[in-house]
Amino acid sequence: VQVVESGGSWVQPGGSLRLSCAASGFSLDEYAIGWLRQAPGKRREGVVCMQASDGSTYYASYVKGRFTMSRDKAKNTVYLEMNRLQPDDTAVYFCAKQKNQQCAGYSQYDHWGQGTQVTVSS
Repeated sequence: VQVVESGGSWVQPGGSLRLSCAASGFSLDEYAIGWLRQAPGKRREGVVCMQASDGSTYYASYVKGRFTMSRDKAKNTVYLEMNRLQPDDTAVYFCAKQKNQQCAGYSQYDHWGQGTQVTVSS
């Protein structure tokens, strides 16, 4: 089981980025998957989680309306489209698989990627 993130970069405030997470060893039809982030000196926090069954997504309040998670089941890959980025969005972004089909708490993430750095600054 593996998840590999890519797409992190530097971007100016107000800009956009799209992150990718390629999953292997499991199917997105069977396990929920999410994006989380960790800013310097802060705890890791959830960004969004997608359920396996129907692709329903659950966003954190601080990204709702700006970030969009999607999936390509044929490629077994999920994406995070991030718009109107702000300096507070600067963090390492992680993709992680949940233990079950439905999104649950932080403790239910059992496989993590190495993360991809997103830096928002002018």
